[in-house]
Amino acid sequence: MDRSAADMTDVEARSLGHALRDALARLNVVNAARCLVAVTALLLVVITLDPFPDLRNPDVATVVGGRLATTYISLGLLAAVAVLLTLSTDGPSLRTLVTPLHLCLIGWMLINLAFSESREVSIQRFVLAASATTLAVLLPLLTPTPRSFNLCLGGAALLLLAVCYLGVFFAPQYSIHSALDITEPQLAGDWRGSFAHKNIASPVMTILVYVGIYLSAVGSFVMGPAIALFAGIFLIFTGGKTSSVLCLAIYALASLVYITRSLWLKRIICFAPLLAMNLLTVGSVTSPVLGSITRALPVDPTFTGRSEIWEFALAAVAEKPITGHGYAAFWDGAAEGQTTQGSEWAVTAAHSHNSYLDLAVNIGLPGLLLVLIIFVLAPLRNFQEVQAHNRNSALGKLFLTIWLFGLYFGTTETFLLERQNPVWFMFALAVAGLHFLARFQCVTQNPVADSLSQPRVSYRDTRDIGHAATVSA
Repeated sequence: MDRSAADMTDVEARSLGHALRDALARLNVVNAARCLVAVTALLLVVITLDPFPDLRNPDVATVVGGRLATTYISLGLLAAVAVLLTLSTDGPSLRTLVTPLHLCLIGWMLINLAFSESREVSIQRFVLAASATTLAVLLPLLTPTPRSFNLCLGGAALLLLAVCYLGVFFAPQYSIHSALDITEPQLAGDWRGSFAHKNIASPVMTILVYVGIYLSAVGSFVMGPAIALFAGIFLIFTGGKTSSVLCLAIYALASLVYITRSLWLKRIICFAPLLAMNLLTVGSVTSPVLGSITRALPVDPTFTGRSEIWEFALAAVAEKPITGHGYAAFWDGAAEGQTTQGSEWAVTAAHSHNSYLDLAVNIGLPGLLLVLIIFVLAPLRNFQEVQAHNRNSALGKLFLTIWLFGLYFGTTETFLLERQNPVWFMFALAVAGLHFLARFQCVTQNPVADSLSQPRVSYRDTRDIGHAATVSA
C-alpha cells in the first residue's frame, strides 16, 4: 500500500471516529434509558417472564406461582427506576396525582389490607398491583416525545404479535387451547398466544387494534395497519366473545363521543349503555323483571351460566359490604362458601366475571365508590378538557377508546385493580394519559432533533398558557 492510500485510510478512520463521537455526544442517555424502561415495562406485563404456560400440566399453577418472586422483583425495580427518572423532570406532573380522592383510595386500600381475611396474601398481591400500576401511570411521562411514545408502543405491539404468531405456528400445544388442557378443555382450538387464557389474549388484541388505528392516524402507514390487521386476525381466532363484540362497537362509541361537544351528552352516551349492560348481567340475578328481560333477549348476556357466580358473589358482598373480604383474597377461599343447590360449581370460579362486583367483594362498597369516581367518572371529564384545549386529539382518542373498552369489558370479566393484568395496565395507562393531557400542554422545542438525542417536547402546566387546570380526579 502506498503512502497516499494509507493517508486516505487514516483520514476515513478519523472521520468515522469523529462521526461516532458526534453521534454519542448527541445521544441523551437519560432519554434512552426512559424509553428502555417504558418498552421493558410494556413487554414485562404483556409477555411476562412466564409466557406459553403448558395448560396440560396439572402442576402449571404451582410452576408459575413458584416464579412470582422474579416478577415481583422485576416490576418493583422497574417501578422504582421509573419514579427516579420522572422525579427530576416531571415534578409538576407528579404533583397533580396527589389529590384528595387519590389519597382516599390509597388510605382505603390500606384499611382493607388490615381487615383482609388473608392479610399476607392481600399485602403481597397489593405490592405487585402497586408496582404495575405505578409503571402504567408513569409510562406517558417516561417517553420524552410523542414520536418516541409511538415507537415504544408500536415496537412492543409488534414484538408481542410476533411472539404470539410464532407460538401458534411453531408451538401450538403451548399457544392454542387443547382438549388435553386440565381445565376448560371445551376451549380447544381457541388461540391464546403467549397468554395463559384466551380471555386475556382477546382483550389485549382488541387494544392492539386500537393502537394500530391510532398509529395509522398519526402517519405510521406501515406499522399501524400491520398491527391493526394482525391483531384483528388473532382476535377472531381467540374466540373471545366479549372482546370480539366490543372491538368495533367501542371504537364507534368512542368516535361518537369524540364528535360530541356537550359533557353531559358524552356522559349519557358512555354510561347509559354501560348501566344497561350491568343491569342485564349482574342485575338479572337480583330482579325477576330484569331476569325476564334478559331471558327474552336473542343473545345470552350472562355468557353461559355466569348468573350462579354473580349470585354467589352478591351474597359475599352482603356478608361484608363495608370492608370487603380483602384485596384479591376472597376467591382463594371461595370453595368454603355456601351456594344454592345445583350451583355448587360457582365456588370453583377464579373471579366473579364482573369487575365492579369483584371490587365490591374484595374492597367493599366504599372502595368500589372511590374506584368509580377516579377511574370511571373523572377520565371523561379529563377528555372534555383535552378537547377544549385541543391537545393531541389523536392520542386523546386512543386513551378514550382504551378506557371505554375497559369499562364495558369489565361487565363480563374481571380486571380492575388486578395486579399485573395487561388489560388493567393498559386501562390505567389510558386513564393516566387523559389525566396528564387534560392538565399539560406539549411544547415543541427542537422539531428536527432525534427522539433519543434532544427532547422535542416538554410538559407545561395549563396555567402557564392561560388556562386554569380546573379538572381534579
